[in-house]
Amino acid sequence: MADLTTTITESVTLNGSTRGSTNTINTTGIVDVFERITTCAHSNTTTIATFATTPHTSAGALDVENTAYVRITNLSTTDALNVAIVGTATNFQVKLRPLSSHVLFNGEAVFVAEADTTPNFASFENLASIQARPSSSTDIQVEMFVALT
Repeated sequence: MADLTTTITESVTLNGSTRGSTNTINTTGIVDVFERITTCAHSNTTTIATFATTPHTSAGALDVENTAYVRITNLSTTDALNVAIVGTATNFQVKLRPLSSHVLFNGEAVFVAEADTTPNFASFENLASIQARPSSSTDIQVEMFVALT
């Protein structure tokens, strides 16, 4: 088993003063990782990862119950990437500007999507898949890193 250390640092100098912070989280008990770079073709949706509670029944699926960390990074230096976090019944979508990332710190009971502006923090869903689609007419490379306990 290994420990995964994740560090996020913001730093900006504004009016001669440096602002920002560094936050580090350690996730213990990592036994598996999934890492890949894949090209997402423009005008198409690419499934870049799938998750299941019994991964042996789904080709290429990651164990959602053991997923401790997920990072999706848009490797394009010029174009945005639309990413869908798909659950068992709903999904939410985010746009990643060039070279940016989206991070989740588990796969089980990780999100709820609602169609209104009043969060009720209902039952959270498990990840089922992560899908990506370039927002322009250019193919985009996407990097995935998943750590599992």
